[in-house]
Amino acid sequence: MIETFRRLALAFESVTEAPHHEVIGFKVKGKIFATLNAPHQRGCLRLSGFDQSLFIKFEDGALYPVPNKWGKYGWTNIDLSRVSEELLQDALIAAYCAVAPKGLTARYLEEEE
Repeated sequence: MIETFRRLALAFESVTEAPHHEVIGFKVKGKIFATLNAPHQRGCLRLSGFDQSLFIKFEDGALYPVPNKWGKYGWTNIDLSRVSEELLQDALIAAYCAVAPKGLTARYLEEEE
């Protein structure tokens, strides 16, 4: 699921991949929307509080708030060994749209409808 996470994250417009501390960060226009911790089979997404509350209800705990103050700001861990590709893609779309400029998000929001 590591390569699936990377492929899905890089498929969005204007996304770059670069080291971020000891993990890999995915940015859109300089803002991080996702990180990937391959050794621990875990991703982390920047979701709105509303989206976080929705996504953590699915797939028996595969998504959960980061267990510190960052979790209160929407940062959400994903256990990549337990999440489906469909839910991962939906969560990545939500994270991308939470930080990307509006001009870049319109096409992804239209696809969701």
